[in-house]
Amino acid sequence: MQGVKNLTTGSINRRLLNLAIPIMATSFIQMAYSLTDMAWVGRLGSEAVAAVGAVGILTWMAGSISLLNKVGSEVSIGQSIGVHSETDAKQFASHNVTIATLISFTLGVLLFVLASPVLSVFRLEPHITAQSVTYLRIIATAFPLVFLSSAFTGIYNAAGRSNIPFYISGTGLIMNMILDPLFIFVFDMGTTGAACATWLSQATVFAIFVYQIRRKDKLLGGFPFFIRIKRAYAARIFKLGLPAAALNTLFSFVNMFLSRTASTQGGHIGLMAFTTGGQIEAVTWNTAQGLSTALSTFVAQNYAAGEQQRVKQAWYTILRFSFVVGGLCSVLFILFGNEIFSIFVPEPEAYRVGGDYLRIDGYSQMFMMLEITMQGIFYGLGRPLPPAIISISCNYMRIPVALLLVHAGMGVDAIWWAVSGTTVAKGVISTGWFLYIKRKVFTK
Repeated sequence: MQGVKNLTTGSINRRLLNLAIPIMATSFIQMAYSLTDMAWVGRLGSEAVAAVGAVGILTWMAGSISLLNKVGSEVSIGQSIGVHSETDAKQFASHNVTIATLISFTLGVLLFVLASPVLSVFRLEPHITAQSVTYLRIIATAFPLVFLSSAFTGIYNAAGRSNIPFYISGTGLIMNMILDPLFIFVFDMGTTGAACATWLSQATVFAIFVYQIRRKDKLLGGFPFFIRIKRAYAARIFKLGLPAAALNTLFSFVNMFLSRTASTQGGHIGLMAFTTGGQIEAVTWNTAQGLSTALSTFVAQNYAAGEQQRVKQAWYTILRFSFVVGGLCSVLFILFGNEIFSIFVPEPEAYRVGGDYLRIDGYSQMFMMLEITMQGIFYGLGRPLPPAIISISCNYMRIPVALLLVHAGMGVDAIWWAVSGTTVAKGVISTGWFLYIKRKVFTK
């Protein structure tokens, strides 16, 4: 197939490394978009950070929904490549792009129209809410660009060419880093300027993806972006991608509730600490997500091709690396929480509360790595339901645990401990579940 790399032969470690590094780098670039905004907006003060952070919960929800087509692309196309079916690979690529377009336009319109009532949930001061509404409406118009870029990333990952999304996303990040201070400070547009900079960067990424697929690579021999949806292909995409999208989307609803609780317990400082702390914690999350995506793509091709030993060896390799990275992040967050947080928001009260968040959450970083990388092998095997069940149940346990600890008088720290404790549970349960079904899955 044109533009495709076969992952079912050659050195396992080299194949995984070549696949994982660009995916992790791409994840870090996507994280850097948010951190760049936070770093510049942080110079405007904690109120501006709270305004952007409130919208960040909603954009996280949108990004979670876009996983339907990213994961759907990676697994459906990857498995089609594994069995050498170019026709199915093209059909799945076209269906993922079409579905991503329909969903993104619908969500963008809804959040644009309902921006004010949705953001009133966080109970911020009126002038902060007004900033958030303007920011959200600008970002919502970029949702089709974001969703389609996510689908294109999944298609390239499935083809074993994860370096292409890395280069394209890197270009968008550089553009965002240049435009942020220009729009925020030179043009004196504040948080609105940050939204405009992000919009233009996302539009650039989308345009380069289209050029790369259409003109330069003609990936999979060329495929139409928009087609009439066929039930069989759409059903397969939803079966593979919906659990991942659902667990992350429902997670965002949990975070909306916890954000409101943080605002109630600690004012805009509490909300700022929760949202910004989550962005910083994305260092661990995005590393794990990159490893998980690489593992999912590798497993999808090799399992479909009957190469079970290669699947097991890849899992062992990724698992070892996850323990190392998770342990390092734990040490950094526990020992240097205040110092790390102050890089993004230099107000003493802000980085004191934010430092507490990082220290408490630091105890769970290794387990977070474990849970997310385990998702990769479940997805690659075509079994997306177990990680969805584990993640959704444990994430929703955060609400009663947080309320119980708040009632016990722990204040805003109650939320941090609820997040950390349930993350540990997810890592333990995910590993146990896979070990339980391992003998049934691998017959060789």
